Amino acid sequence: MVGMLFERELSLMWIRGEISNFVQAASGHWYFTLKDERAAVKGVMFRGKAASTGFVPRGGDKVEVRARVSLYEPRGDFQLQVDMMRRAGQGDLHEAFLRIKQKLESEGLFDPARKKTIPLFPKAIGVVTSLTAAALQDVLTALARRAPYVPVIIYPSLVQGQEAVASLMAALEQAGQRQEVDVLLLVRGGGSIEDLWSFNDEQLARLIARCSIPVISGVGHETDFTIADFVADLRAPTPTAAAELACVSGQDLSRRINHAVNVLNRIQQRQLEMAGMRLDRAASRLVSPAQLLLRYGQKNSYLLQSLEKSFRRKKDALQTRVTLLNNALQYNKPDIAKERVRVKQYTSRLHQLWSFQMSKRVAALEKLDSNLRNMNPRAILGRGFSITYDEFGNIVRDPAKLGANQKLRLELEKGIQNVVVIKDNPQELL
Repeated sequence: MVGMLFERELSLMWIRGEISNFVQAASGHWYFTLKDERAAVKGVMFRGKAASTGFVPRGGDKVEVRARVSLYEPRGDFQLQVDMMRRAGQGDLHEAFLRIKQKLESEGLFDPARKKTIPLFPKAIGVVTSLTAAALQDVLTALARRAPYVPVIIYPSLVQGQEAVASLMAALEQAGQRQEVDVLLLVRGGGSIEDLWSFNDEQLARLIARCSIPVISGVGHETDFTIADFVADLRAPTPTAAAELACVSGQDLSRRINHAVNVLNRIQQRQLEMAGMRLDRAASRLVSPAQLLLRYGQKNSYLLQSLEKSFRRKKDALQTRVTLLNNALQYNKPDIAKERVRVKQYTSRLHQLWSFQMSKRVAALEKLDSNLRNMNPRAILGRGFSITYDEFGNIVRDPAKLGANQKLRLELEKGIQNVVVIKDNPQELL
């Protein structure tokens, strides 16, 4: 009862504290204590909610949880039932991220229809990142392995800190003005939400959206998402993946060329074979005009004879069919007068049947109505009877159970009257 009262009266709330005594049970549930400098309370997070958290907390971690107060009734322990957990300090940034994402999405900046197509064979690839970033080395290594024939131009920029947004925007604008690459890679390695926050800037997102060069974003790890990922023309899970998406590898290109050469050879061979067959057919048809005239004259005579025979057969078949149809029509011609008599007979029988059924239904209905009236328990009130109730509204059936001065209520045909029992023994009134 107390647990239900807590769940009904206390709504979900956000609580910040430090994790201690953390246990991840075999069932997948999390059990822990959430404490601060003044108090501590036990908490539980069930498997379904824990699986969507994205990290496993450890003792000493500062976290923020969304929970409701509940009671573990077998032991009488009060606890927090947690349905969402995040690292402390990320709440405001996460809310800001969602606010910017919703705003830009409502403006259509994430719409796939507005995104530019990544060129299959770029003449040059641009990279926007820090010169000291490990992500740059990953990208250059991947490009050198896959497409050493494609030149790479680096547009240096800060990727973290207060000046990072302005630096990233300057690098993108420089690339757009110089127009020396066919695709841009916007990359940096993984990190916390604070480390990647520069890539959630609204102005940077708008600049990416209106950039004339297609942009591939490769920010963080596979599980990291930034506003730049949503607004870019293509999102890669890692910087290395961004490099792989930007170009076709030498091996793939060689396979494509070999496949194209094989296809062209097969097409050419097929065309040569078809041309040879047409040449043979044309050579076999080279005959003298006299022979052609004789051959066509014989064929024409044969076709005329066949046409005459076919016309005669068709004519005879049609005449026979017309004769059969006329005979069938005369045989099956309906007798209108006879059918009218039958219709009148059926109509009369239908009316008789309808009248009989209606009379039968009315009699049954009247009988049911009479039974219903007779079975009405209050119908007897009209014949002078009454129904007696005690002060609790119960119907009184045994006068021996009544006491002196006990209040009763009589229900009569035309109303209700309150009465009082004068004597315990009703025989004494006679």
